[in-house]
Amino acid sequence: MAMIPAMTTGMMDFMISSGLMTDMAAIPVPDLAVPYAAPSAFSNLLGTVYRKGDIIFSSDGNSIVSPVGNRITIYDLKNNKSSTLPVESRFNFTTLDLSPNGCTLVAVNEEGEAHLISMVSRTVVHKYRFKRPVRCLKFSPDGKHFAVCKENNVFVFKAPGPLSGEFNPFIMERVFHGASDETTCLDWSFDSRILAVGSKDMSIVLYSLEKLANFRTYSLSGHTDSIIGCFFEKGSLDLITVSRNGQLCLWECNIESEALRPWEPPVKRAREGEESDEDDEVDDSRGEGAAAGPDDRLYYNRLGRHYLSDLHKGQKDVHLTCAAYHKDTHLLVTGFTNGAFFLHELPDVNLVHSLSVSNQHISTVALNNTGDWVALGCQGLGQLLVWEWQSETYVMKQQGHFNNMNALAYSPDGQYVVTGGEDGKVKIWNTSSGFCFVTFDKHTSGVSAVQFSRNGKFVVSASLDGTVRAYDMTRYRNFRTFTSLRPVQFACLALDTSGEFVAAGGQDVFEIYLWSIKIGRLVEVLSGHEGPVVSVAFNPSITSTSLASASWDQTLRLWNAVESGGTHETLRLPADGLCVTYKPDGEEVAVATLDGQITFFNCKTSTQSGSIEGRSDLGSGRSETDLVTAKQSLQGKAFTSLCYTADGKCILAGGQSKNVCIYNVQEALLIKKFEITQNRSFDAVDDFINRRKMTEFGNLALVEERETGEGGKAVLRLPGVRRGDMAARAFKPEVRVFCLQFSPTGQAWAAATTEGLLVYALDPGLVFDPFELELGVTPTSVRTTLQAQENSKALMMAIKLNEKELIQEVIEGIPYKDVELTVRSLPEPYVERTLKHVSVALESTRHIEFYLQWVQCLLTNHGPRLRAAKATRPGVVPVLNTLHKNLARRHDELSKM
Repeated sequence: MAMIPAMTTGMMDFMISSGLMTDMAAIPVPDLAVPYAAPSAFSNLLGTVYRKGDIIFSSDGNSIVSPVGNRITIYDLKNNKSSTLPVESRFNFTTLDLSPNGCTLVAVNEEGEAHLISMVSRTVVHKYRFKRPVRCLKFSPDGKHFAVCKENNVFVFKAPGPLSGEFNPFIMERVFHGASDETTCLDWSFDSRILAVGSKDMSIVLYSLEKLANFRTYSLSGHTDSIIGCFFEKGSLDLITVSRNGQLCLWECNIESEALRPWEPPVKRAREGEESDEDDEVDDSRGEGAAAGPDDRLYYNRLGRHYLSDLHKGQKDVHLTCAAYHKDTHLLVTGFTNGAFFLHELPDVNLVHSLSVSNQHISTVALNNTGDWVALGCQGLGQLLVWEWQSETYVMKQQGHFNNMNALAYSPDGQYVVTGGEDGKVKIWNTSSGFCFVTFDKHTSGVSAVQFSRNGKFVVSASLDGTVRAYDMTRYRNFRTFTSLRPVQFACLALDTSGEFVAAGGQDVFEIYLWSIKIGRLVEVLSGHEGPVVSVAFNPSITSTSLASASWDQTLRLWNAVESGGTHETLRLPADGLCVTYKPDGEEVAVATLDGQITFFNCKTSTQSGSIEGRSDLGSGRSETDLVTAKQSLQGKAFTSLCYTADGKCILAGGQSKNVCIYNVQEALLIKKFEITQNRSFDAVDDFINRRKMTEFGNLALVEERETGEGGKAVLRLPGVRRGDMAARAFKPEVRVFCLQFSPTGQAWAAATTEGLLVYALDPGLVFDPFELELGVTPTSVRTTLQAQENSKALMMAIKLNEKELIQEVIEGIPYKDVELTVRSLPEPYVERTLKHVSVALESTRHIEFYLQWVQCLLTNHGPRLRAAKATRPGVVPVLNTLHKNLARRHDELSKM
């Protein structure tokens, strides 16, 4: 095993020393124009780990299921990976539960629409509308039913699947109306016969699923606040109940579950004159439960009442918000509004553990199947924690940006993504695992721009606090802080190709500042703009040091920043400039303007080479408080982020709407439009206002609801306010795309949005895309050729079919000793495709040393030709980037063993 990390390290050293990876960082983003024949589908959601609602553990206890807005993310704690289900709701998910066998997930959004999701196929099987919010949902222990709390009712449905023998989803079996106020929680007894339901009327009501002879609907009272949790003990009908003011009550049942007898209908009396046995005569005057004797009837005794809030000494107005109980270990976890949680051992109510995780209230708690891990979700901070209480260590500690994410950038190998948010934090995420592994919080105001260096060794960020900071990716520390001569709010940032100079544009002072990273000093101040500088970009060409800047003064300026100071050329724009980006070859620049156009200029001749009118493609929704239609509000929308493909044929554009557009630059045509979200929990998603909100007095959203004493205080935001009033009682953010970036591996692109960081990956499995296909090349003939030991021919035939599984089968079917000979006899067009499949397979294969032998042979025999082809064939660069990323990841994994 020790040899394999050495091989991966040696492989990367070989790639660098042979020149394959020397100036790869300087070669910009790879060619994505060709792969767009394959569909690009939503892949993963980063940047947001928890939004609101329930979190639950999987049945094996190794994964946690978290609602992230209108999507659901599964965090695999054992393998340290996260994946987002390809399921999207129209509103944010709030209530979840997983069936006991782990195959079925029922998720309900805040408007009461339930999604029945198969965890095997990861698809929505059925939808059901409850038409009202659902507070709680629980599967029965036998998996045959699930119960739902809605308003003051409890609905019991048959669970679809082999356990219940029922495959028609959402068949209602029982409805209980015993509560006088909204129901809040429920729990099933161990035998799935009795249901305990807590509500805001401070009582707990017990219902039976079937008619029982010695049980009737039973109510437990004694709490002085709304019920937060009720839990049955394992193997008995004893109850534990917890209320909002911290009261814990223990209830003992007088009989065991086995003593509950099914109700049998009474036998009618014989008519007069008819013979009947004396045993058959039963008096049915008492109805159900008549056969129960005085000692047989179910009732409860309260064993004790405990006050958990007394443990918060000196703190007032601390309320209990959530609770979870592990029935095997008798552990009760309670979360409070001050960010603390307690772990008690029952029935003695001994305090085992306590911890304060934040200053925000804990929204939900969960325990895994062994009772060792406690999962906590904090809605205010978007925080998700998994705490192992016995060893007092974090299994997982993740927190997204609790405000908007303004900027993102990929590392040169595509393995990491850096994001900056309005909360002043810079976070670095691993694209393979989906986890954030380092957070920098040195900024005191919102982060406006971030960027990776070309060698991937450091990250720079600009902020409205007047500083530009550089962070070391080895020691994870802030090693440089750049400031201007006077306070400036920096709105944009750019790094040159050598990584020696960093430039930032001012928002309130209309100048561009240039610093040297090595000496850490201000080198130049570029003046000339007459409005806020909103975007700057260095020429990606290695031989050029030119800088482009776009401003609200309707100009694009091309500076020769490093060589000749402030000399520049000014190009007039049709409207205010919003974003500027260079074509990968550095010969053309694209600018997004306020009138919704994307304009292209030739850098050498300083003439306009083309334009795209994109306002109609951008689209616009209608906000709830808008007085104009969506078509009218579209006049004020524009693209705010642009990103080129490597060959410059396509450009990706996004801005103040839910759509991201991909254009062909030469033809000025829209190739594809992505709708990043359909979440109606955000504002301005729909094009029309709901007719139900339109009354004779106008739009109900424009009618302010003020309490007595509020006076003239308005809660509606003013026209033109972009972010809205964060202190408003009900804040509904507008959906926007803040930043777009392509991955250097060429397999994905990312968008920083109101929803979070959305990653879209290419899915070549959905399209049959052959390469130089000939007659007679079939999977059967490929396998026949491989069995005849014609290895090179079989590999070329498999590549012609371009089926991933078939190529993998052929590669792994070639003997280890024949790899060298096979690689040498491969024609040049097949080398790149073979290297691509080997690089992708390295990410997940178990045969690491075998694939490393393939890599070594390919690079040794064809390395010089690949290096020479980098300039002419842009497709080589993403393949080498993917190889470097996967080699580094496998080396890191193996070196820890």
